[in-house]
Amino acid sequence: MIDIHCHILPELDDGAKNINEAIEMAAVAVSEGIHTIIATPHHNNGAYYNPALQIRSSVAKMNDLLEYNNIDLKILPGQEIRIYGEILEDFGRNELLTLNDNSKYFLLELPYDHIPRYTSKLIYEAQLKGYLPIIVHPERNHEFYERPDLLYHFVKNGALTQITAGSITGQFGYKVKKFTEEIIKADLTHFLASDAHNLKTRSFHMQLALEVVERKTGAYYRELWQENAMLLLAGEHPYLEQPKKITRTHLFSFLRG
Repeated sequence: MIDIHCHILPELDDGAKNINEAIEMAAVAVSEGIHTIIATPHHNNGAYYNPALQIRSSVAKMNDLLEYNNIDLKILPGQEIRIYGEILEDFGRNELLTLNDNSKYFLLELPYDHIPRYTSKLIYEAQLKGYLPIIVHPERNHEFYERPDLLYHFVKNGALTQITAGSITGQFGYKVKKFTEEIIKADLTHFLASDAHNLKTRSFHMQLALEVVERKTGAYYRELWQENAMLLLAGEHPYLEQPKKITRTHLFSFLRG
């Protein structure tokens, strides 16, 4: 498996606190069947600032450590970029990273409690410049939950999204789990990732999440998400389904159990 969103690099953000914890996370990732991780430290979110050069250096050191410890895992560079108005200008200044540092994809984080008014404009302008923005964990955004048509319109207009494995398994509570179910059913997401920060409270859960979804829907989404992750690494366009609007007139049943 490929994990496109993970906070495994030590001492950069609220992920791995030190080298030992990063190595432990890597070993658990391999045990779950993950062979490639895109390391995505928080950037410009008000608490952490991790420009491209610093991340590239940390990734190189991490890969050396994994080789020394005989852990069969490859780390690639990326960022989890909190939305701000000058994102495209900072790509031009080489301060920001696309995923794998050579693709058109980048992770875009929105505030948890609202969606900035300029989000649609920024996503549109990013696409004009050839980028494919991926909105991370939309299932944990309060405004998307209250106004799911907003998510539909973003996806309809070309934005991609990535849900978190722990949201499927219930790590973030019942409400988030059920909203994740709605997002999947409406074909409003294109990638699954761990967003792992540590092994105690924010671990990978990738294998379990895929098992839960496959038990209820068959292998389709497992294959779709894994294929899209491979296309991402190759810098190619993902497979897309026609998005549908979320309606809440039915009883939840999709991921029950």
